[in-house]
Order: sequence, then C-alpha cells, then structure tokens
Amino acid sequence: MDYNEKATSTNGDTGRGNALKRLKNITCPYTGIRMISGSEMNRIEQKLKEFHNIKEKIFFLSRYAKNMQAVEHRIFDQITYFLDSNPNKGLQDFFNLAYDSHLRKLKLEEFKVIDRVDTKSALLSTPTQLELRRETTKCRSQILDSNADVFFKRKTFLSALDEIKPHNPYEERVLSEIKNLALFLPTSGSSESAFIVKYSRRDEADILRRIMIGSVATIEHVKPHSHGGRDVISNFLLVSNNGNKYRENIPLSAYIDRNPAIPEYCQIQMLEIISNIEKGNLKGNEAYPYKIKKTLFDESEGRILLDLSSFHITQERAQDLEEEAIKAKMGKWYVKMDD
Repeated sequence: MDYNEKATSTNGDTGRGNALKRLKNITCPYTGIRMISGSEMNRIEQKLKEFHNIKEKIFFLSRYAKNMQAVEHRIFDQITYFLDSNPNKGLQDFFNLAYDSHLRKLKLEEFKVIDRVDTKSALLSTPTQLELRRETTKCRSQILDSNADVFFKRKTFLSALDEIKPHNPYEERVLSEIKNLALFLPTSGSSESAFIVKYSRRDEADILRRIMIGSVATIEHVKPHSHGGRDVISNFLLVSNNGNKYRENIPLSAYIDRNPAIPEYCQIQMLEIISNIEKGNLKGNEAYPYKIKKTLFDESEGRILLDLSSFHITQERAQDLEEEAIKAKMGKWYVKMDD
C-alpha cells in the first residue's frame, strides 16, 4: 500500500492538502504524537522484511516508540517485556496468553457504551425507543455470544443507528447525541483489549504494521465533508490516521469534549508549521496559518484560538506570496503550452 496516495480521509478530495503531507516531524493536533509520513511508513515496512526474527523487528521499531499512539505504545511495551522475559516465545504466544482476559474486558467496555445508549434512548418516543432497543438487544446478544465467529461489530451497529429515522427535530437531536455516544465503542485505536482481540488472529507482519499505521499523517476535513465541509486547504488539517478515523464525522467542538488537549496540540502543530513556512517548506501556502485559524475557531465554537504572534509574515504579505506563487505557476504553464 502506498501511504502517500491512500492514507487520507475517505470522504471528499484531499489532494489540495498534499503540501501539508510533505511536512516532516509534525505533531498530531488530535493525539499529540509526532506523526510519520506515508513514505516513511513504506520504508518501515520494507525494512521489517529484511529482519529474520521478531526480536530484531521489535528492536528496529523501538526507535519509533515516540511516534506510536498511546494504545499502540502500551501494546508495544507489553510485547517487548513479554519477549524479553520469554526468550523462546514468539509474538503469537503473547496474543494467545492475553486473549481470554482481554476478550472479557472488551465485552465489559462494549456493554458500558450500550448501557449509555439505552439510557439516552429514554428521551425518544416509544416507537423510536423500541426500534433502538431492538438494535441494542442484538448487540448485547452478540457481545455475550461465546462463538468467536459471531463477534459484535461496531461498524454494523453504527450503520443500524443511521437507519433509525426521527419523528421530529427533537428526536433528531437526541439520535445525533446517541450516535455520538455510540462512537465511544472501543476500537483497536482506543482500547488495548480491542487491539489484542482483533489482532490475535493476524500474522506477524499485520500486527507490526498496525502498531505504526495509526501514526501516519493524513489530511482531515476540519468541517466534515458529510456536513458540507469544502475540499480546500483552509479546511484541511494534518492529523494522524488514528485521530482521523476515530473522530469520524463528529463535530470538532464535540470531539474536543472527548480530547480536551486538542487546543493545546493544535497550537503546538501551528508553531511547527510556522517554522516550516519561514524555512520555505510550504511555498504557495504561506497564508495557511491565518486560514486554518479561522476554520478551527469556527468549528470548535471558539475553543481553539491559535496564537500566531510568532509568525513573522503578515497576513497581507502571506497573501501576496501565494498570489506570486500562482502567477509563477501559471507562467510556467503558458511556457509549456507554447512549447
């Protein structure tokens, strides 16, 4: 898989954000980790193929520990400790040993979210509430089922919620809140137990790849494309693959409720981007800090207010630089046409 091409948001065209994806060693504004580029991920996968045993691979990946997301980092530390303590064991042995206890923990994590959904459903009309309860009852049955081939699927439940139609604007708001609650259902990016259960059947290459893939830099629509967000750089943010996927189409203001450090991380990223612009690494997009500042402020309902006081390029000068870059590009295009 070429992450330069495919590790982007699945909704809308993010091609205009490619300039951001070329930046290196940038902090994720959603999770606070230093992201890796798609090309770096490709190099990591190729390098892993050169090693002959799991210990060599783990030792190689340890240099990227600072880039790993929180869940992946904890799993990686557990794997490292297990292999150090059990020289004759392999990666699959770790997952086999951890599987049963984490499956039980995962079921309880899922039940907690379903319980919250059911509690919130009391605000719906009787017909809508019964329709929702039918779906949550199916979920409970699947969660309790001991048959490993009938796992509860988060995605299936989220899709079922989308099919429930509100009878009035009030129910529409309640159902929207319920869907946001359901997004708390554990994933391999938010729960150690979900990670271990999901990847217990995967091969070594898939597991090691998964430990790093969540840290790949992708382009995110600040205002979700499904909510009318445009495919323009003023609506694009460079975020990690995990942060992008876990947010889904939740409004940014609601996402901050789950991750209160987002405004701080956004400021850290902006300082890094400003540094890159002043080094000439984002030519043609010098006004990006001013553009994204407004978008983040609007979509966060005022909770993200970037400080651009360290930026030595004024907004007027930044706009002039962008216009000069466009004219230069057009000039090259005309010359090419003449040729």
